[in-house]
Amino acid sequence: MAQVPQRFFDALAVRTWCGLSLRALGRAREEIDAINVYPVADGDTGTNLYLTVESAVAAVEAVFAAHEVDGGTRDASGARDTSEDRDASGARDTADGPSLADAVGAMAHGALIGARGNSGTILAQLLRGMAQVLTERGDSAHTEGPGLRLALRHAATSARQAVAHPVEGTVLTVASAAADAADGAEGDCAEVARAAYEGARAALVATPGQLPVLERAGVVDAGGHGLVTVLAALVETFTGRAPGPVAVPHARVEPGGAGAGEERATGECAEEGGEGGPAFEVIYLLEAEDAAVARLRRRLDALGDSLVVVGGDGLWNVHVHVDDAGAAVEAGVEAGRPYRIRITHFGHDDAHTTGAERPPRERTQRAVVAVVPGEGLAALYTEAGATTLLARPGEPPASGELVQAVRRAHAREVVLLPNDADLRHTAAAAAEQARTEGVRVALIPTRSAVQGIAALAVHEPERRFDEDVVAMTSAAGATRHAEVTVAERQSWTTAGICQAGDVLGLIDGDVAVIGADVSEVAATVLDRMLSAGGELVTLVLGDEAPQAVADRLEARVREAYLAVDTVVYRGGRQGALLLIGVE
Repeated sequence: MAQVPQRFFDALAVRTWCGLSLRALGRAREEIDAINVYPVADGDTGTNLYLTVESAVAAVEAVFAAHEVDGGTRDASGARDTSEDRDASGARDTADGPSLADAVGAMAHGALIGARGNSGTILAQLLRGMAQVLTERGDSAHTEGPGLRLALRHAATSARQAVAHPVEGTVLTVASAAADAADGAEGDCAEVARAAYEGARAALVATPGQLPVLERAGVVDAGGHGLVTVLAALVETFTGRAPGPVAVPHARVEPGGAGAGEERATGECAEEGGEGGPAFEVIYLLEAEDAAVARLRRRLDALGDSLVVVGGDGLWNVHVHVDDAGAAVEAGVEAGRPYRIRITHFGHDDAHTTGAERPPRERTQRAVVAVVPGEGLAALYTEAGATTLLARPGEPPASGELVQAVRRAHAREVVLLPNDADLRHTAAAAAEQARTEGVRVALIPTRSAVQGIAALAVHEPERRFDEDVVAMTSAAGATRHAEVTVAERQSWTTAGICQAGDVLGLIDGDVAVIGADVSEVAATVLDRMLSAGGELVTLVLGDEAPQAVADRLEARVREAYLAVDTVVYRGGRQGALLLIGVE
């Protein structure tokens, strides 16, 4: 279906651009991953850019969902029909929808909190730089060509400022070339976008002549390729037609492969990075004041390289390559509150070892991949042999993150445990993607981490795959699950009306008990669950739940249910005060 062109850069254009960018990066992801040799040849630039934009799309869609109260019609693609929502100038009337500032603000924030890797973090700052210019226009419903030119210029400038040591021949060079070309364009948004795209594409082709590692590998810069892809989507937004494919020279480079081009690339990176190069990539979100972030930049710059710090207004995304990951996290703690911490050991698959030193890693036969809501549960699952993906409260993982976790497991067969009813569609999409990559995936629809614990307890890799999946599914299905949490607002529930601050007991996803005391609600929930029988009670305490709650429940089980055993785990920051499982 042909894309309907947007005349102005308004909220709908932002939504369209984000959606088109995500689809384009999805198509180009493998190609971009394959040419990723700088700063580390870890083959994930395309995936990181996709995940970053996926987070931006989710944020923009959430803003539109909050405003779509008019029941507007939708076309065959699912987009709302706005043909009657335009004023005399052709700009969209935002009375019933988000403003341009709302949309670009959501886009920038979504990219910031979802940024992955070096290139994804820089892309997040590019989008934030654009948003800073466009939100300055106040309640304006749209901007035209001159406004878009200013936004692209500020985006390139702010991204360069976010990088501790800018290097030419990278995405920064491509972004600057796009802004330069846009500066010379006259006309509407379509003309500006087309000029930016052409300038970026020309700069991308020239990157091998600016960065020796690219020239030796016979590739262009992967991050720059991703930005050109995003700018092509911007052209399509305003013209209704996508530019032709990005025709640039590239030789396929795969981490862990034994190709001659890949070996040359890794050798060059090792040479540029010093003796071996840093061993870890550390990424985290940080709540901190500007002055503290300035000190953090200096501290991290002394610890490692590839330092990029993006964001502002109290929220930052920090990316750095270091040998001492603990010191990088501690520096964040000194600056403010770091969270969503991701530490990746480059190990066998990075660019800091030569091709001769790292033979391709053999796939294991079978693995379990699980989404877990807290650090304590992540440690428990990992100890049991699972590959885990940590999901923070209110921050469910995207399908791309689940696919990445499946890849990390590096197995021929994977059992996927989403551990959340709301993740069933996301997990199904991830499983389908993994299957196209040759991995046999079975999705067990676990609705709680306690069901996942039960499934993992009966996992036997030596069994036939189908038999193992049946046993794990049966164990999960036989486990009733509950949680105790605190109501955030007044609401109607299946147990009546609750007020903000009330303690809620949910059994199998439905509110069953409303009370004021955590221990009393938990005991009532447990009694109701055990009234139907059970042999084992699993209690997972959150960080904010006092140990006395578990002690009381254990005593209750010993006194009233003589044949029932109890196990207690600390789940960490899992959202709920308490998770309960009864098998």
